Amino acid sequence: MKVKVEVFFKEGVLDPQGKTVKNALQHLGYDEVDDVRVGKVFTLSLKTSDREAARKRVAQMCEKLLSNPVVETYSIDTVEETR
Repeated sequence: MKVKVEVFFKEGVLDPQGKTVKNALQHLGYDEVDDVRVGKVFTLSLKTSDREAARKRVAQMCEKLLSNPVVETYSIDTVEETR
């Protein structure tokens, strides 16, 4: 099973990289860009077919390593594998 984890700063936490990207886009003429939030994406391949067990294990991984729960939030989605 493949699982996708997206990690972003929580609302209200400064995102200097996002601000830099926003400024660069506006400098290039994309004035409609109002805000940019930069995050991380992890794609994990797991040795299980139990979706609920996988979500729980990945949530533990996020809390312990993949995110900083103090300033970041995360989402977990299963990804359908094509063979």
